[in-house]
Amino acid sequence: MSRRHRRVTATALGLAAALALTGCANDEFAQQYAADSEQGYVSGDGSWEIFPADQRADPIAFEGQTESGDTFSSEDYAGEVIVVNFWYAACPPCRAEAADLQTVNENYEDDGVQFVGVNVYDQASTAQSFADEFGVTYPSILDVDDASVRLAFADNVSPQAIPSTLVLDRNGSVAAVIRGLADTSVLSSMIDDALAE
Repeated sequence: MSRRHRRVTATALGLAAALALTGCANDEFAQQYAADSEQGYVSGDGSWEIFPADQRADPIAFEGQTESGDTFSSEDYAGEVIVVNFWYAACPPCRAEAADLQTVNENYEDDGVQFVGVNVYDQASTAQSFADEFGVTYPSILDVDDASVRLAFADNVSPQAIPSTLVLDRNGSVAAVIRGLADTSVLSSMIDDALAE
């Protein structure tokens, strides 16, 4: 076996091992969050970042038409914690997390927490079919035409970071963000922290 072939094989095996380990990584996110949330960032799929209250950017105001034809405006939820999930229907991790996000939504809907999706790709019929399929009851803004909501959150959600889930504090500032598949334990901890402020 040539030296180059051995190097390629070793690299491939290393990548395979790393990918295998990432499947277990999400189980540890909640423990890492609870143990040392001051570090603020965990790398990898489902990575998250938190922002101490005194280091948060200005509040973000946003609005848009939902899949049902209504208008969702963040101003209507002033003083509440808002959870914003960026998604689209054909995105595999978006599909994987949909039911879990709905469960977290149901857990907090009586606590002054409003969930809203931001669909970055689909039209109303596709977004509504997705909601029906996965039992999602919170609204989703259709952001495909003007990308106004994505622009509002551009500092926190890159175009490649879909899905992403953000927790806004009662002032409307981004308190925390999960980039990639959301770990519900971490998300719940983030919501709890925002509610406790």
